[in-house]
Amino acid sequence: MKRAKITGTGSALPEKVLTNFDLERMMDTTDEWIVTRTGIRERRIAQEGEYTSTFATLAAQRALEAAGVTPDELDLIVIGTVTPDFPFPATACIVQHNLGARNAACFDLSAACSGFLYGLSVAEKYIRTGVARKALVIGAEVLSRIVDWTDRNTCLLFGDGAGAAVLEATEGENCVLSTHVHTDGSYWQHLYQKGCGSRNPASQRAIDERSTFLSMQGNEIFKLAVRAMGEVSQEALEANSLTTEDISLFIPHQANLRIVDAVGKRLNLGEDKVFVNLQHYGNTSAASIPIALDEACRAGRLKEGDLLVMTAFGGGLTWASAAVRW
Repeated sequence: MKRAKITGTGSALPEKVLTNFDLERMMDTTDEWIVTRTGIRERRIAQEGEYTSTFATLAAQRALEAAGVTPDELDLIVIGTVTPDFPFPATACIVQHNLGARNAACFDLSAACSGFLYGLSVAEKYIRTGVARKALVIGAEVLSRIVDWTDRNTCLLFGDGAGAAVLEATEGENCVLSTHVHTDGSYWQHLYQKGCGSRNPASQRAIDERSTFLSMQGNEIFKLAVRAMGEVSQEALEANSLTTEDISLFIPHQANLRIVDAVGKRLNLGEDKVFVNLQHYGNTSAASIPIALDEACRAGRLKEGDLLVMTAFGGGLTWASAAVRW
């Protein structure tokens, strides 16, 4: 039976670094206040002329190089993002053009911070069913364009960047073992961008009401995220008759250090098994997990046969997990 194996990863980040000390000069906050509540020390911010497709393309090129796959070999490109270059066409179409991946079907997927794992789930099933042999999954965001830089409760959390993974068909045991995705739309107003869709189209009123910026109920999100990420991680383990003791590396969505620590404790995982890089990048939404995955790979944190578990939680509300035998 065909399975999907991750054969290459890549990531790309803006050069511009915005530290907590920079934010101190912009608003009423301090480095200590931010670090204590979030664990974040700095984030990367896109500059003029840099877009979601900019970082998605670079991350994809690095993942393809790592996998030894050429763009024209790709059958599928899926991008998880809530900050596409345009409402349409899909940013995946732009990336396809940039790469020269003329044989790949392409589309974007909107699942907020769960976007990469949702995309991984879709691509893995394309490969399992034989529809695709080689797929590229990308998580990419430029969140700095949709945050309110006068609201310290949200703007200090987010950053920009992209991560990517190449999946290829295999008959071996080192593969994506399972993926698990969930949604509860009754909480959609807990984390969303009010404008500028069909409900609140682009207008001077939308600008005046600041509805072009994202809105988040942080305290509620925290509680829901910890429970959901813990449960969906256990779901991935149980689906494969595994336990937390089998986990070699756990990569959670890099939203907030308190959330990461709480989920790790729910799973009884030591700090050495939990990958954390949010102190450098903040919350990059759909890009969070693939950036962390690429860093873990390049740092030698994963070796053949290791069990990798990834989990995320985002607007929608959505949550997801994946178990991978490396």
